[in-house]
Amino acid sequence: MALTAGIVGLPNVGKSTLFNAITQAGAEAANYPFATIDPNVGIVEVPDERLDKLTELVNPKKTVPTAFEFTDIAGIVKGASKGEGLGNQFLSHIRQVDAICQVVRCFEDENITHVSGKVDPIDDIEIINLELILADLETVNKRFQRVEKLARQKDKEALTEYEVLTKIKEGLENDQPVRALEFTEEQEKTVKGLHLLTSKPTLYVANVSEDDVADPASNENVQKVKEYAANENAEVIVVCARIEEEIAELEAEEKEEFLEDLGISESGLDKLIKASYNLLGLATYFTAGEQEVRAWTFRQGIKAPQAAGIIHTDFERGFIRAETVSYDDLVDAGNMATAREKGKVRLEGKEYIVQDGDVIHFRFNV
Repeated sequence: MALTAGIVGLPNVGKSTLFNAITQAGAEAANYPFATIDPNVGIVEVPDERLDKLTELVNPKKTVPTAFEFTDIAGIVKGASKGEGLGNQFLSHIRQVDAICQVVRCFEDENITHVSGKVDPIDDIEIINLELILADLETVNKRFQRVEKLARQKDKEALTEYEVLTKIKEGLENDQPVRALEFTEEQEKTVKGLHLLTSKPTLYVANVSEDDVADPASNENVQKVKEYAANENAEVIVVCARIEEEIAELEAEEKEEFLEDLGISESGLDKLIKASYNLLGLATYFTAGEQEVRAWTFRQGIKAPQAAGIIHTDFERGFIRAETVSYDDLVDAGNMATAREKGKVRLEGKEYIVQDGDVIHFRFNV
């Protein structure tokens, strides 16, 4: 399931440093705008304690976590929607991702130049959001002119789209991103087809200094970002990209000790990966046997045959039933045999909606 979150932000806010920490892929992190020209793409494992516990219970030959894709997109500057600073290229890269992680600088450092000359996270957010709004407005205006003619001719599909475009146009002109607007289920299909930048789910990543990582509440800039995000019902993840880059190079045991020394229980990156995963409406089911225990990513709301198809198309085509037990019930039972004895293992058919944490064995016949 190739879903990806794009890391965006102004130049020199810590995007590439954060990306290096996430993927250890070595994206260039330099102290000047446009150090990243082509988007860097990296795959990262989704941290999940449940997978570790299932491995303990089943003792398989191998354990396979599920993964998530991040794209590091070069810094946007004011005027990007008009092509400033390679803006058109950057906006096209944003268009290709499924969700946006906007990195915001919340630290002071005289050795790292700020593109605007001062650290002001709300100003930074508004520059980027405005550029995305302006780019969407241009897209909508072009589409609006074509659809308006057909709507006058009482074309049913055009009338529906005209209504949606009118609502979006009014919202954008009032600096409202598309994701902040409300649509009916039918209208949502039209919105999705427009592939607008501001319709993408978004979270904010507040990048703080080493001194603030244990107590981000004391950072005024972080509080400003949280207040801004609250108006959009968006989540804020606090990280120190520089520290995360160091943590990424440590072994698991060393990592735990390092985090303990910092006074935090979970790395900012683990929080970011989980938040990005949830932002896209993704969840995890597991398969567990002697050969392997494995986590599988699925979109929330899918039915058992489609979930089976994630493993192999034959599983979906020849689906018979899904032998299912919830993670909690399996852990309580201690093993699959006891879970069966307790009546916790269910046989689910084609209409079953898979739940996060389900441990499933698919029966199929091709």
